[in-house]
Amino acid sequence: MITNNLAKGVVAALSLIVATEAFAEQWNVSLWGKKRAFTEHVEKLAELVEAKTNGEFTLNISYGGLSKNKENLDGISIGAFEMAQFCAGYHRDKNPTITVLELPFLGINSLEQERSVAQAVYQHPAVVKDMARWNATLLMPSPLPQYNILGVGNAPKTLADFEGLTVRATGGIGKAMSAVGAVPTSMSASEVRQALDSGVVKAVAFAPHAHMSFGTVETGEWWTTNLNPGTVNCPVVVNSDALAGLSDSHRDALLGSVDAALDHYIATYNGKTMDAWGPVLADKGIAKITYSDAELATFKEVVSGPAAAAWVADNTAKGIPAQELYDLVTGLIAK
Repeated sequence: MITNNLAKGVVAALSLIVATEAFAEQWNVSLWGKKRAFTEHVEKLAELVEAKTNGEFTLNISYGGLSKNKENLDGISIGAFEMAQFCAGYHRDKNPTITVLELPFLGINSLEQERSVAQAVYQHPAVVKDMARWNATLLMPSPLPQYNILGVGNAPKTLADFEGLTVRATGGIGKAMSAVGAVPTSMSASEVRQALDSGVVKAVAFAPHAHMSFGTVETGEWWTTNLNPGTVNCPVVVNSDALAGLSDSHRDALLGSVDAALDHYIATYNGKTMDAWGPVLADKGIAKITYSDAELATFKEVVSGPAAAAWVADNTAKGIPAQELYDLVTGLIAK
């Protein structure tokens, strides 16, 4: 009798383990660098999903252990991992539709506005189709403030001083730098500090959190306070097959947590990150360069219109409804 009861207990325990393992779901998430303001929404999403599913669905976040940041979209396309973050400017040819959000001087003036405009663009049929080529579904944006430039050596106190300046700048910001005679270079964020220290570049265009996270403030000597040439668009995407394969409850837990994750992200960036930025500049003795309204107006005139026209022409030639996407963005901003 004892033997039978023991056997029954073992069978019951094994059945429970098998059932639990069958019901459990784990996704691998490919990020880069380290946990920082830029990844707060992914971290919060993982926390919320695990809590909502009582640990049955977890997001296993890796910082650089799964893929290089410029290869995250490729990894998503082949199902090497289920979720990833990337920046549109890293490979404009792979995601041309969302590069509309990286055009210079769009006039977006808050993280909240950046979030709403990006989410509207992500839902456009042309964008959905574009990302489907990579078996990818856009999940949420990573709203970033306007980039500004931190550098070493002679500070560009006028727009003319940008002539010949080597600067790490991607996407539309790179176009803006070219328009005033600077020499933009595209490289991943993790390579920037070494490039600045070695003299490969003399300046770096980043949002404040990245200047702190990737150490450019350790050697920087000046910072442009109000150039505000634009920002980059760095979405979080999921493998479309993996998303479709989730149970209804797990899919609801994931998609239903996006808004709360973005709320947390924006609150953290507007508070903790920006509160720290001013003291960091003061502590490191970094000089602040502020441009006159006249210089900024000239910069915008030289850069904005031609960049938008070129983007529309280039992408229309590819069969993309580029003017429609551009009008969508500018119309939302105008509201």
